[in-house]
Amino acid sequence: MAKFNFKKGDTVEIIAGDDRGTQAKVIAVLPKKNKVIVEGCKIAKKAIKPTEDNTKGGFLNKEMPIDASNVRKVEA
Repeated sequence: MAKFNFKKGDTVEIIAGDDRGTQAKVIAVLPKKNKVIVEGCKIAKKAIKPTEDNTKGGFLNKEMPIDASNVRKVEA
């Protein structure tokens, strides 16, 4: 298995996809899947049903994993 070059807290730049050119921090690393989760990039909306605690329900914005080949480490 190849060495994984990212760790939590690294600053990276997105080099492919809708968020191309964006620089942000890595908030999670998934080395077995070869993916990273980057703060504020690849946002998905998840519907939340109303419950006793949250009577209105609504939407939750969640960052989704990005393939490690689509990000590049930025030297700070």
